[in-house]
Amino acid sequence: MKVMIRRSPETGLSIYVPKKDLEEPIVESEHENLWGGWIRIANGWVLDLPQMADDTRLPITINAKKRGGDGDE
Repeated sequence: MKVMIRRSPETGLSIYVPKKDLEEPIVESEHENLWGGWIRIANGWVLDLPQMADDTRLPITINAKKRGGDGDE
């Protein structure tokens, strides 16, 4: 699913899912630099992110894969 990741001074890292009109803060990540691992957002979703360079600039729109089988993709 297409998602946008951005950083703001108020909330830190957050993710926006246009198809769901959902914006949530990122509360946990597998890797400090985000890329190539999973992230957990405030609503409980866990998403796998693609491998990218550590210095990738935000905001960025990427394809992420939602873990779990509830069909919300």
